Formats: sequence, C-alpha cells, structure tokens
Amino acid sequence: MRRKLRDLGFSIGTLPVGRRNQITDVPGVQVGHVTIRKDVDERTVIRTGVTAVLPHGGHLFLEKVPAACFVLNGFGKTTGLVQVEELGTIESPIMLTNTFSVGAVWQGTLEYMLEATPEIGDVTGSVNIVVGECNDSYLNTARVMAVTKEHAKEAIAAARVEMEEGEVGAGTGMMCFGWKGGVGSSSRIAGGMYTVGALVVSNFGRREELRFVPYVPPSFDERDVPAGSIMMIVATDAPLDARQLKRLAKRAAVGLARTGSHVHHGSGDIVIAFSNAYTIAHFSDSVLQSVPPLVRDDAPLMNELFQAAVEATEEAIWNSLTMAETTTGRNGRVGEAIPYSLLRWIKWTEK
Repeated sequence: MRRKLRDLGFSIGTLPVGRRNQITDVPGVQVGHVTIRKDVDERTVIRTGVTAVLPHGGHLFLEKVPAACFVLNGFGKTTGLVQVEELGTIESPIMLTNTFSVGAVWQGTLEYMLEATPEIGDVTGSVNIVVGECNDSYLNTARVMAVTKEHAKEAIAAARVEMEEGEVGAGTGMMCFGWKGGVGSSSRIAGGMYTVGALVVSNFGRREELRFVPYVPPSFDERDVPAGSIMMIVATDAPLDARQLKRLAKRAAVGLARTGSHVHHGSGDIVIAFSNAYTIAHFSDSVLQSVPPLVRDDAPLMNELFQAAVEATEEAIWNSLTMAETTTGRNGRVGEAIPYSLLRWIKWTEK
C-alpha cells in the first residue's frame, strides 16, 4: 500500500498541516475522480480519467467564488482562464483531464451546469467552464479519446471530502520526474485560523531533475515521454480578492521549483487559485458588491498564506509521487512507482 510523504516519516516546511493533509481541509471543498482503465491490445491501453474540484457545496454559478490564475508556462490547452483573468471569479467546477479530452469534459460540465441552472442561456448569459489538462500519452492511448462527457458528470457527482491520491482520475496515466505521477494534495494552516490546500496533477520533469534523491537511470528512453505539464489548484478559506489570489497563485510556482522543475518549453505549468471565504451573487439588485474585510497585503498573515501555498504545493507534488502505484501502459510501457528506499537521502525533511 502506497503512502503519503508525511506518513513515511518526512515533512516539508514549518506550518501546521490540516487534518487530512488535502485540499479538502478547506471547508466546503470537495474532489471527485473517475478513473478509466481498459486493455484492448498492446497498442490500445486506456489509462486516463477526470478529476473535479468543487470550490464549495452550494450552487457554483449563482454563488461564484473569487479566483485567479497564473500561467508559469503556457504550453497547455485549458479553457475558461481568459474569463477568470478578466473577471476574477469561478462559476463552475474546476475540471482536470488529459489533453485530448478537454472538449468532452467541457461539454459534459456544460450539460451539468445547464441542467442545474435553467437560467443559463435564457434569462442570463453563458457560463464559463474551467478545464485544465496534462498529456498522458506516454502510458495512455490518447488518440482513442476514451473520456466522454458522461465521465465529467460522474466525476462531479462523485465529489466528496474524502479524496483519493496517486494514479486516479486525471492522474491515472501521468508521469512525474520519470516516475509514476498523478494526483497529489496537501494543506497548511496559516495564522492559526485559515487553511490553504493544494491539489496537483503532476506530469513533468526528468529523473535527474528531482532534487534530494539519488539519480536512478530509467529503463526507458525519457525522450519518449512528453515534456509534460502540471496543473496546480490552490484553495483557501482566507478572505482574499482576485488580485490577492493572483499573488497566492504565483507562490505555488515556488513550491514547484523546490521539487526541481525546470519548467520545460513543452510543459504547461498552470495555477488556479480561489477563496470560498465569501461568494459573489450572480443575481443582485445592488450595484455594489459586498465583501467581508480582506486580509491586508502588509499583514504578517499574508506572508503565512504565501508560505502555506508554497509548502502545500511542494508536498502535494511529492504526494503525487509517493502515492502512485506502478502502472502499465501502451506499447508495453511501465510507469514505475518511486522506490521509498530513495527517500532516505532527503536532507530537507525532519523525521
């Protein structure tokens, strides 16, 4: 049975960790996966899926959350980020999948939102669906496009507080630093009162780039592995506006760098950050938007929130590695789980 990094006796950073050490430690956040595994023949092997992140348990379109995104490297095929950047809100589940399935997941999420919200496209405008992706074509026969719009709906319906990590959902076929990657998550408590949680789908890097562990030559040609990507979702219940969430999102990139990422030319390294401390009503008679008192930018708490985003993202990436099982794929390929024996060389942790 695979375990999270902290359960193996190692820790990252100094801030307290939430009860589950997952993004769902942020009250109201839920995560759902649909994992698709199917062997047709040696060349056609399906290892893919969908992950849904729900910012809160209410109606996401009618009660939008403040949000921001940060593109560290834009070799990606996401949808919805233009409007998030412009308006500073998210009004749908945040959906994650493989590169060739963005369209199907977008369609399924749209149908879910239309069913849940009769007003969309009738008495009000359109809805902005946010979908992120990574390229899982090393292990997954991506050309088959096995993900359907129904899988997107199933992932949303499956969203729970208790979530799986490793080779599940959108992380099923992903590789990270030449080892098996996937979904990882972690959380931190800032200022003793607010939670910052991170969820990643890791699919980037070469073995020699992974910091603090000995280099183990791969038994395969790493040039066959796509340059990769990583989707990073940062959630908090701290009262921040979209501008401040952009600042928080940028700190996730520091957590990524601490693992050893070089942010390759062909890598889509994208962060989406949101706060569910308050919501923004879609329908309102007022010309003014009421928000709670926001964290001051120059307050010590803001620095702790930044630190929390860094630590949670870094540990989430490690958890995506330590939780992932060895996975077979197309053309006889194998995504090897990172051996725990390598972790004894880690120098930045505390036993």
